[in-house]
Amino acid sequence: MATSTNTFWPVTPIVLGGNALIRDASRDEFFAFCQANGEYRFERTSQGDLVIMTPTGGDTGRRNFRLYVPFGIWCDQDGTGIAFDSSTGFWLRNGALRSPDLSWVRRERYEALTSDEQKKYPPIAPDFIAELRSESDRISHLHDKMQEWADNGVRLGWLIDPVEKRVEIYRPGNAPEILEAPAHVSGDPELPGFVLDMAKIW
Repeated sequence: MATSTNTFWPVTPIVLGGNALIRDASRDEFFAFCQANGEYRFERTSQGDLVIMTPTGGDTGRRNFRLYVPFGIWCDQDGTGIAFDSSTGFWLRNGALRSPDLSWVRRERYEALTSDEQKKYPPIAPDFIAELRSESDRISHLHDKMQEWADNGVRLGWLIDPVEKRVEIYRPGNAPEILEAPAHVSGDPELPGFVLDMAKIW
């Protein structure tokens, strides 16, 4: 008898709580732990719990690429900031380590970090982040994560939901702006001149 894959695969990331070695690790110790286990991708919550992230499926990887390419072209042309892929972790002021699917930091803010801070997980909230929902992602988990980004200093956050063909736009101190099946999404004023063609994402 066929069994649904959801019987075996969770729809939220695996969170391991109660591990004092992880919870109490310094930032340098946690970075060393992640480097020693480079085949995995980790985040850490503000409570110190370890989050194990899974690889993306084909459709999500394809959509990520369709997001990276136009944003990378805009970033090179604009020149005011530095873009990062989904492997980059950032320490937030609430103590969490988070890795968005795409992020961008204004150049002067990134260059103000020390060389060591740049080599490890930068202790800085990106100016812009994007999260791309996959079919297995629980939307409530992504809403919590987007609100955490906004609460910790991210100036502009996009939650791109191909499942519902919706984009939610987050800014600090504001309720999310909901765009239903938009043809384009503009990054103005935080990302002047950047417009994402959503037909390539849907």
